[in-house]
Amino acid sequence: MKKNTNAIKYNVLLTKNTGGYTVTVAALPGCISQGKNVEEALEHIKEAIGLYLETLAEEGKRLPIETNIISSFVDIFPSRKTVYA
Repeated sequence: MKKNTNAIKYNVLLTKNTGGYTVTVAALPGCISQGKNVEEALEHIKEAIGLYLETLAEEGKRLPIETNIISSFVDIFPSRKTVYA
């Protein structure tokens, strides 16, 4: 069997938390994973993405293609009463 060499790229968002990192994939709703460090979190999300895509294929659904995602920051000026984490 010939190995597929066509990579699909997905943007992932890593969020640091007390136990390590949580990773989500915007193009794949519900596809989430975690890890103790960035490297482990990225390895875990690769596995989660693979399983997600396999499930879609088994169900006869099309594989999502990454859309144009724009990442940006916005400035918010909260009241002085706001408590920051």
